[in-house]
Amino acid sequence: MLDLLIIGSGPAGLSAAVYAIRSNLNIMVAEKDFLGTGQIMNSIQVDNYLGYWGITGMDLGERFRLHAEEFRVPFYTGQAVSIHKEGEVFRTGFDNGEILESRSVIYAAGTRERHLTMTGAERYRGRGIYSCVLCDGPACRNKAVAVIGGGNTAVDAARYMSDIASQVYLITIEDHFRANPSTIRKLEENPRVEMICGATAVYAGGEDSERLGYIVLSNGRKLRVEGVFESIGLVPCTEMVADLVKRDPAGYIIAGEDCMTSLEGFYAAGDIRTKRLRQVATAVADGSNAAMSAYEYLNA
Repeated sequence: MLDLLIIGSGPAGLSAAVYAIRSNLNIMVAEKDFLGTGQIMNSIQVDNYLGYWGITGMDLGERFRLHAEEFRVPFYTGQAVSIHKEGEVFRTGFDNGEILESRSVIYAAGTRERHLTMTGAERYRGRGIYSCVLCDGPACRNKAVAVIGGGNTAVDAARYMSDIASQVYLITIEDHFRANPSTIRKLEENPRVEMICGATAVYAGGEDSERLGYIVLSNGRKLRVEGVFESIGLVPCTEMVADLVKRDPAGYIIAGEDCMTSLEGFYAAGDIRTKRLRQVATAVADGSNAAMSAYEYLNA
């Protein structure tokens, strides 16, 4: 029986693992992807994590992973599909049919990308419509592309694609971009980038279903593009625990800075927790707080 099962190997989960194993707890980190480090891998550049400015998300994620491995954190590869508490024991089921038992759980499963709902989107997903510029941006070299979204992720994606694509349309349905002002200014000065406010993509089309050729915006404008990158927000991966703990209307698990949820022994850390700011720094902080809360619970 484990003292603590940590679900998720992003910054929150790995931070929790380091704190927990240094407290001599018998732990396991369950990750759905082998050698995973969470969505930080998709970040083009991280400038706001203290001590590591200018680092790529992939490099920072690998450093987090190496830190955990250095302390001999044990990992289990599998997708958690169910969690139940029976008495004082949590039973977590995985997609391979195995069940891990633990006295406490830190849930750090993170979020997933929100997808566009425009007509034709599913037809071209993976064949012109993407979520990751690092993964799929190079396939759009010297082509016209659109980035949909108004936050930092969208603006960073547009900046990255401006060095690869022939033309970049950065589109937000809001009347302004919410990203860092200094980054926005750089894009405004870039001749390859056109910034469009007050519109979103409503239709995707092409000569056939194999290759995206254009999108139509809600303002009626038609853009000839061969790539569209979605940066329209995130959805918390909390459906599995909907009947286990209290969530807010958006689906985030209700928990304070101590990461304690409505269920004793169950803690929420990282982007899936209700909080004002979702960043690498706050995820790492959540992991440490959740681990210490679990330690106190287990040793009460």
